[in-house]
Amino acid sequence: MNKSNEGFLSPFTFSNGIELKNRIVMAPMTNFSSNQDGTVTDEEVKYYARRSNGVSMVITACTYVTANGKGFHGEFGADTDEMIPSLKKLAQGIKDQGAKAVLQIFHGGRMCPPELVPNGEIVSASDIPAENGGVSTEEPDVKPRALTETEVEEIINAFGEATRRAIEAGFDGVEIHGANGYLVQQFFSPHSNRREDRFGGSLEKRMTFPLAVVDKVKSVVKEHAASPFIVGYRFSPEEPETPGITMGDTLTLVDALADKGLDYLHVSLFEFFSKPRRGVEDLTKSRIAYLQETINNRVPLIGVGSIYSAKDAREAFEAGVPLLALGRELIIDPDWVQKVEEGKEEEIVTSLDKEKQEQLVIPDPLWNAIINTPGWFPGV
Repeated sequence: MNKSNEGFLSPFTFSNGIELKNRIVMAPMTNFSSNQDGTVTDEEVKYYARRSNGVSMVITACTYVTANGKGFHGEFGADTDEMIPSLKKLAQGIKDQGAKAVLQIFHGGRMCPPELVPNGEIVSASDIPAENGGVSTEEPDVKPRALTETEVEEIINAFGEATRRAIEAGFDGVEIHGANGYLVQQFFSPHSNRREDRFGGSLEKRMTFPLAVVDKVKSVVKEHAASPFIVGYRFSPEEPETPGITMGDTLTLVDALADKGLDYLHVSLFEFFSKPRRGVEDLTKSRIAYLQETINNRVPLIGVGSIYSAKDAREAFEAGVPLLALGRELIIDPDWVQKVEEGKEEEIVTSLDKEKQEQLVIPDPLWNAIINTPGWFPGV
């Protein structure tokens, strides 16, 4: 093995005592491959198992915590106890290959396609439509209904219940999905949250919902987990909308999250070394650098964003983040970690081979999404 790769292949121990065998994590990626009733398919389990041997931890695609939070066709659910056997199958498929299994829990909010939620009723922090049309191809720019305070409390509790189900299903942890424009982020955003109650208004009040979800999840773990259980939080640093989340806003949120006793924070970036748009003084300094300064070693940060080669990983790891997440690259080459470990990094494949769907163990719905999204995957 190339000695310069030893850093990101060394073990890592969370503050709760859970040890990862290396610093490479599989990033959460939607795969569109679950059954219509929200249960996990055998194809999905095989897809995850194929990628769970080299990495130390797998963060699953997001799972909805309430029926009106389903954000994607082919998304699996964690909204009822009936889903526990399905979730158990997924957790076991990952853990059997030696990786820690982390369930990403979420609510799609105004990004939910109306055809996937009860009565087609889309909900959010306020009645402001998404500027990019959400994820529905059938009804773009749907105006959501603002949740009542009682409903907001119910969704906070639903995040807790989904966490309990993850514990019962044998997962090693959960990741709260506060990124990519979904409900947790919608409450934090000045674009989507125009509320005048305790859940909206000032920057601090817009943090009420995200922090309440964290508190609920942590309280459920304390009550139900018999052994250490990972709780992470994913966030997007900025929004393009005006008004929208700025880098400065995010640093305020991250500062609060860093004191919450979480096991990790996970930034959602398309490019690891991307620069801020606004909200901070120096726009030439990377978002990762700003985040590290604000966190100041209080909680581990997972960095991500267009890491394909071992060289990419080395450069990212040298930026000081303790953990790296690979997303698309693990779809392209599930044996990435093993090749680096064996000193065969020149054999790493970095663009998708369109003839190898079966060998790569990619379910048809995900394969079709990849093939029909030119430019999103190298080589496609």
